[in-house]
Formats: sequence, structure tokens, C-alpha cells
Amino acid sequence: MTANETKATTNGPLSQMSLNDHEQVVFCNDNTTGLKAIIAIHNTTLGPALGGTRMWSYASEGEALHDVLRLSRGMSYKAAVAGLNLGGGKAVIIGDARKEKTEALMRRFGKFVNSLGGKYITAEDVGISTRDMEQVFMETKHVTGIPEALGGSGDPSPVTAYGVYMGMKASAKERWGNDSLAGKKIVVQGVGHVGSYLVDHLVKEEAKVWINDIYEDRIQAIKTKHASVEVVAGDALYDLDMDIYAPCALGGTLNDESLNRLKCSIICGAANNQLANESVHGEIVMKKGLIYAPDYVVNAGGLINVYSEVAGFGRDYANLQAENIYNTTLRIFELAKSGNIPTYLAANRLAEERIQSIAHIRKSR
Repeated sequence: MTANETKATTNGPLSQMSLNDHEQVVFCNDNTTGLKAIIAIHNTTLGPALGGTRMWSYASEGEALHDVLRLSRGMSYKAAVAGLNLGGGKAVIIGDARKEKTEALMRRFGKFVNSLGGKYITAEDVGISTRDMEQVFMETKHVTGIPEALGGSGDPSPVTAYGVYMGMKASAKERWGNDSLAGKKIVVQGVGHVGSYLVDHLVKEEAKVWINDIYEDRIQAIKTKHASVEVVAGDALYDLDMDIYAPCALGGTLNDESLNRLKCSIICGAANNQLANESVHGEIVMKKGLIYAPDYVVNAGGLINVYSEVAGFGRDYANLQAENIYNTTLRIFELAKSGNIPTYLAANRLAEERIQSIAHIRKSR
């Protein structure tokens, strides 16, 4: 974490909210179930704030607040760039998802979501499954990604992975003139729901794949399915010669240390907030000549999938929209080149322009 980010986690909640003009933050506590959660609503200009719930063992409440604010802002931009009529929100539950998650805790969280009256719609994220969303659904209708048996669209991870795959192919075309990933050395960091589906696509295209994860059971599951996949342990992945680095776990992996060691041509993965500090590390990535596919552009497939559920569209629509991430990614690269700016900034400007234009239309009514 950078000095500025460390400072941000020690500032009061209202000060942190004002940095990126967040609309609302809700702190949720229930002693009986042990629930400690934060819901952040960044912007609802385009529609209700939709974003997943993450359960993680944060080192402090300040770190959790910092994370949920960054994630919710990213959701606003993700929806805007993807052309969806949604705002940006996110929730985090503080705790170990493998040890502390219970039905009672998830249902109590659902009641907090319900208290917002539809201003925030939740879905799954790191540490949360469709089964968990089913339990949340028992207490609120403002939830997506519920099982198909209950009328939902199910796990959004396959569509997220497909969108990242499309973004990766677009990045390959930008770098090498064609979008084939066959024979490319690709490191997938994090093989949970999304990362594992991404590996499926890459192996099918005959890429040379390495995987990295903190959980041994996930590693073994991938190895059982794909014998050709190799494993790289810990942070040794940053010293591995590769063509593409695909961060698919938590954010902040593009920082001073990793960028000094990273040996790749393309960065394209599913993790949110990959740049530890947008302005600092986005500039470093550009100066190093790396192709960076902005995270919220390429990982929008999950949001597209759950939006399809909310809007009453089917999985075919979601897959078609996710496929268009290929063209959106190329557009971001073109905007960055024409403006001589980092790709993250080109994506941000595209998102902000859409939000502002729709805000103007709504004010004129």
C-alpha cells in the first residue's frame, strides 16, 4: 500500500467518500451473527447501484472501507463503459469466508441490503457463492446471481471469464497484430471461480499456462483437469518470463515492487483495482511499454450477466455483450494512443463522459 493509500485508510469516512464523490456508505453490524459489513454506493446517475459482495479477512476496518470505496467507484465506471443502465456499488463483509460465513450471517446481511429499497443490488464476489446469494435472496429481492432454479442467471463467473478472454485476445492483437493466444506464455494469478474458467479458454486455445493461488485445493483442481498447466508458487511469478500476466485474485498487485520485477508484454486479468495507485502505477505501466487492459473494462462480463438477469434478458444476450468487450478494449487502446495517455485514464474518461451526458439528459426532463 502506498503512503497516500495508507493515509486514506486513516482519514474519516466522510473525507474518504468525498475523494471520489461517493453518494452513500452504510455500516452494518449485528452482534448475534457476527456480521460486520460495509455497503458503498458510488453513483446512481445511470441506474441503481449494482455490485457484488466480497468477504475477506481485512487487517482493519479502515482497509475494508478503502477497498469498498475503490471497488464501488470501479463498478460505476464498469457499467458506464459497458453501456449498461446501472450505477456503481459494492459491499464487503469482514471475516474469513471459509470459517465465519453462516446462513444467519448472510440472511442478516440481506436485511441490510433490503433496507436500501433497491438503491443497491448485490451479487457474488470473492468469498461468496451462488448458494450465499440464495440465502441473501431469502431476505431481499435486490440480489442477482441467484441459482437458475430460483429464476436467476446463476454463477456469473463463466461470463466474466469469457469477457476477460476477449479482452486478452484484443490485447494480443494490439501487441502482436493478431489475436491468437496459441503458444503464448500466460500466468493466471488466482484460480477461483473466474480464474479457473479463464484457464479453460486458454488451454483450449493451446496457450502455455502457469497458475498461482494461495489455496492448494484450487491448484490441485486445475491440475486434475488440465495436466499441461504448470504451477508457480508465491511471488516467484513476477520473475517468470511470460507474455501475459493475468491477475485474477485481489487488487493492488501492480505496485512498485511487482512492476520492477514483472516480465511480460500484456497485463490483462479479472481482478479489480489492479493498479495499487492509479496515477502512479498507470503511468509506470505506460512508460514501460506494457499493454494494460483496464480491469473494469475486461472483467465487465459478470456485471453484464447480472444486468441481464435484472433486465429480464437471457444468457445468450450476456455472452453477446461480453464478446463485445473485444471491441471496447481496442477502442480504449486507440483513445490512449491518440491522447498519449495511460489506458486506465482513457477508460476513466470514457466512463465519465457517459455518466455526465446521461446526467445532463435527466436534468433536462
